[in-house]
Amino acid sequence: MSDTHDFRPIILAGGSGTRFWPRSRRARAKQVLALDGERSMIQRTLDRLAPLASPARCWVVTNDLLSDTICGQLDVVPEDQVVCEPAARNTAPAAGLAAFLIERTAPDAVLGMFPADHVIGDETAFLATIERAIAIAASGDNMVVLGVKPTRPETGYGYIETGAPYEGTAVRVRRFTEKPNLERAEEFVAAGNYHWNSGIFIWSAQTLANAIREHLPDTAPMLEEIAAAYGTPQFREVFARLYPQCENISIDYAVLEPRSAKGERYSRLYCLPASFGWNDLGSWAALYEHQLEQLNGGDARANVTESNGSLPIEASGNYVYSPKKYVALIGVKDLVVVETDDALLITTRHHSQDVGKVVKELAAQGRTELI
Repeated sequence: MSDTHDFRPIILAGGSGTRFWPRSRRARAKQVLALDGERSMIQRTLDRLAPLASPARCWVVTNDLLSDTICGQLDVVPEDQVVCEPAARNTAPAAGLAAFLIERTAPDAVLGMFPADHVIGDETAFLATIERAIAIAASGDNMVVLGVKPTRPETGYGYIETGAPYEGTAVRVRRFTEKPNLERAEEFVAAGNYHWNSGIFIWSAQTLANAIREHLPDTAPMLEEIAAAYGTPQFREVFARLYPQCENISIDYAVLEPRSAKGERYSRLYCLPASFGWNDLGSWAALYEHQLEQLNGGDARANVTESNGSLPIEASGNYVYSPKKYVALIGVKDLVVVETDDALLITTRHHSQDVGKVVKELAAQGRTELI
């Protein structure tokens, strides 16, 4: 890409990945697992960004439980640019802190916010879309979100309603809607001008920092104080004291929804439709569908097994992870079976979004060794 834009990817890797229990645990969450190949999800995220920014320009926001693993997997990223949240505070404080840190020395730098656990099919198209987003973000007080054309009425994603064309393929954003019910999701898909919110955002450090100052006036001063302490002996103490006091809110609710309320002509919010094969692998069912697509073009009757051999007899649509054992499937349909050394999950693909409830119940029971 052109050297005219100073691009800094920010990889958000603080999630616990509870819907991928029992493989995903607090100290080994989804983003550091190799769910889709030999490289972990966060390694693949960094790999695909390499043509746009060197690892020395990348930042990672994570937590103390994952930091050692992430520093080991991303040993090309400077260790002091792996920032460990002392408390989980959702994406607005995480993204805002990155903006305040970088604004101090490079206010015009363009930041890209990338969740650490996405799968991208066409990386060439992905890079072209990001380059376009960088150009829009660098040209003013603009915010760009990548929107994915919906293929089904999915209730697990947020939606972006788009309006007038802007430049090229970009369109103006009318509003954001978080995770609708099935009836509304069906309406959105039928309308044709809605996109899934990919969670990938592009904006300058100054644009985001100013938006945090405007929309989170109580949190912004604390993030600025933390950023001011970065690189000093007081940093960890200031971070640990102030960050847990920051508002626990997503960047969508904190900044994007209030901006969209200004109206599409004035919000300077833009959507770039993404056509590069996006999947956020939000559940075992999503992983099954993704691997099915890779294996045989998506025959929903097929089984996906990661095992030491398998034998299906009148069985279809099952996902099984049991890497050390031979698996026989007889007369079962649409199951998810995941085995680790200390736990066994048995559910259906339909209920795989509910796996996080297991982690909550285990926590309530004090079974911390299993989470």
